[in-house]
This record gives sequence, C-alpha cells and structure tokens, in this order.
Amino acid sequence: MPYYTSNEEHPIDILNIKGLEAKVKAHMDKGAFGYIREGAEDEWTMRENTRSFEDKHIVPRVLRGISHADLSTSIFGIPLKTPVIEAPSAAHGLAHMKGEVDTAIGAAKAGTLFAMSTYGSTKLEDAAAACPGAPQFFQIYMSKDDGFNEFLIRKAVKAGVKAIIMTVDSTLGGYREEDIATKFQFPLPMPNLAAYGAADGKGKNISEIYAAAKQDFVPSDVKKLKDMSGLPVIVKGIQSPEDAD
Repeated sequence: MPYYTSNEEHPIDILNIKGLEAKVKAHMDKGAFGYIREGAEDEWTMRENTRSFEDKHIVPRVLRGISHADLSTSIFGIPLKTPVIEAPSAAHGLAHMKGEVDTAIGAAKAGTLFAMSTYGSTKLEDAAAACPGAPQFFQIYMSKDDGFNEFLIRKAVKAGVKAIIMTVDSTLGGYREEDIATKFQFPLPMPNLAAYGAADGKGKNISEIYAAAKQDFVPSDVKKLKDMSGLPVIVKGIQSPEDAD
C-alpha cells in the first residue's frame, strides 16, 4: 500500500505546540506520527529533557530604557534574527510532500538557521537551493564506510553549508516501543543515502538503518571531518563534563 503524505498548502492557526501536535496526529499515518513524536522505551529521557528545559529561567531586567526587544544574535559569525535554530531531524517527508525544502524555507523566512539531516527525505542540495543565501548546517551520521562520509561531506560543502554537525550519541537505534507496536518502517527513500548506493532506507526501521553507522568514535574523528570539510565541526551529543574536556 503506497504511503500517503500531505500536500496541503494553507495557513494554520497555532495556539501552542500541544494543540499543533493534536492537529497533526489527526491527519497523519499512525506509524509515521509515532516515529516523529516518540522517545525510546518508557520515554523517561524525553520527559526529563522537557522538565530540565523548564527549569531554565529567563531573568527579567527592568528600567533599561528598551521599548522593543532585539533577539538577534550570531553563531560562527552568521547573523540570526533569533537564538532559536532548526535542529536536524530525519524524514520530514513523512509529514509533508515537500519535506525539508519547506522546512528550510520556513527557517530562512524566520531569519534563522536550518540544519539538514543525513536521513532527510530531501537531497541536501535541494534544501540549500530552495533558499539561496540562507545559512544551513549539515548533520552527519558517520558511517563505517569512510567513502560514504567523504561523499556526503563533499556534497554538503558544494551546497554551501556553513558547518558540520557530527552526531556521536546516536550510534544505535533505541528501543522505540511505539515503532515496534505499529511495525513502523520508513515508507519513503532517503535521497542522501540513495545518492551513494542502493541502500536508501526505504522499508527499514531506524535500528536497521543505524546498523551501517559508526560506533567507535574517537577524538580524531572530529579532526577527520574538519579536514574533509574545512568547516567548523559541532559535536552533537556530549552529555558529560569529562567528554567535553
């Protein structure tokens, strides 16, 4: 049975994220929605991440003579209108036919930065071409195959990305209970994988896709990506002070 992905184009009223999630759930394939929404096992980490974020407080300053707040900032010398960026996530095509192209356009219109995932539903060069001049990063799941890593990095550099995000905390697929319950497998190909070889991710679950990923990361891998790209490399997934040191 072919997978149906939305091609609707119209404004939507967003009151809050919880309400938006409910609207999406009502119009999306159950398995695909579960993949996007869920965490691993009993979702303790996902809940704890949210709770921890809620512990962060903004200290209001008064008597500062400011009538209009300026949220602009910069990263690696790239000016942004907001300190909130679009983090990399896989397979936007599950939610809409235009996938990461529309996500990139939305981020550009908001004056912020889009980060493309290795496991996106769109070619990384197509996402870059959709909004010329807008800053983008590329997130790589390093493979055991260095030829694949070099291939992707070359494509990213050619597309004009400004930095490489190196994910090091996701070397294996988590025990995603909702995926197991719905028997979810990616119904759409991943063009960045398909551009290198026959394995395009279609018909596989996330654990099967991760099977080709590198697990034995060492600090020299950061330098390897730096040398390949000539760009800043952000190590995504450091969770302890010792690893940061």
